[in-house]
Formats: sequence, C-alpha cells, structure tokens
Amino acid sequence: MTAVHVFDPAMCCSTGVCGPSVDPELVRFAADLDWLKGQGVSVERFNLSQAPGAFAADAAVKAALEAKGEAGLPLVKVDGAVRSSGVYPSRGELAAGSGVAAPEASLFTEAVAELVAIGAAIAANCEPCFKFHYDKARKLGVSRDDMHRAVTLAQSVKDAPARAVRELAERFLRGDAPTSQKETGATATSGCCEPQGGKESANSKCSGSS
Repeated sequence: MTAVHVFDPAMCCSTGVCGPSVDPELVRFAADLDWLKGQGVSVERFNLSQAPGAFAADAAVKAALEAKGEAGLPLVKVDGAVRSSGVYPSRGELAAGSGVAAPEASLFTEAVAELVAIGAAIAANCEPCFKFHYDKARKLGVSRDDMHRAVTLAQSVKDAPARAVRELAERFLRGDAPTSQKETGATATSGCCEPQGGKESANSKCSGSS
C-alpha cells in the first residue's frame, strides 16, 4: 500500500478551522488527504509542535529543517521519497505522486454541498439544520455573501408555489377562472382537504387539518 507522510509546521491543529479565522488552504488539503485515503492510500500527518520526535528521526525532514527552517514545511513524502516541500500539494499532485487515478473535475465540492444544505434547511424551516450547516460552511471557508445568496435563492424557490396558489385564488375570486367542477376538472372528492368517508373529522387528507 502506498504511504503518504505529511510533516506540518507547528500549529494547534491541521484542520485549518481552529483559531480566530479559517485557513482555506488547510481545509482544502485536509479534504484532499481524506480523498486520498478513500483511494486506498495510507496517510499519516505529523505536527512539529506535537510530534517533534518524528521530525528529528527522519533524515530528509531533519535536513530540510536545517537548510530552510520552518520554510521547508510542510514536507510531503510518498513511500519514503520527498515529493514537495514548503507548500501543500494539490489533489492532482497528490494523486500523481501516489500513483492513483487523477480525480475527475467536479463542481460539487464540500463547500457547494453545504450551500445546498443551507438552502434545504431554509426550505424545510429547520432551525437546527441551518445552524449546523452554517457552522460547517463557515469552517470550510464559505463566505457570508455566498451563504446569503443560497438563503435568498432557497426562499425564492420556497415562495414560488405559495405565490402561484395565491394568484390562482385571486383569479377564481375575480371570476377570471372557471368555477364549475366540470370546467375545472375537479370532482366531489378530489380536493386534498376533502374528508375521507364523507365525514368532517380528523381524517382530512391535509396534514394541517384538525
């Protein structure tokens, strides 16, 4: 199995979401490493502030630190060979260095998925869902402007059926639309709120009926 070892500079964590601001580069790289794991590659990360012994024990990493200091980090090794130093490689570069098929280009990133989820939360009137996906989107580096666009679009889509029904009702009430059952194609039992069994009861088909 191909093994990838990442030697990170000193930092509190490798996710990129800790501290006062989100580091989108770290977030991106963490996602790329998760993808690499999904391709069957063994991935291990070492943080200089948390595992200094791993840096001292690796000759190539030790040499990079002696020559460049922390500017030589992050350092990425694949099966023992140094593949990059001083930068976080892209997903394509990780794939090429690890001998796995290059990822297909996709617009549906984790950030896009969270924007979709935010829109769905608005459509469902789900407050906990919105808070959860807002937090995930923020940690992925999604801007407030983009989240606002997702909310606005979702609300617009959500409002469209209500506007259409209201306009239908107004046409009927103005007399601009057919009113007989024959003209509208309705039957005596085709309404969603028509009580089942012909009795006014809780058996109404509308979920909001009582």
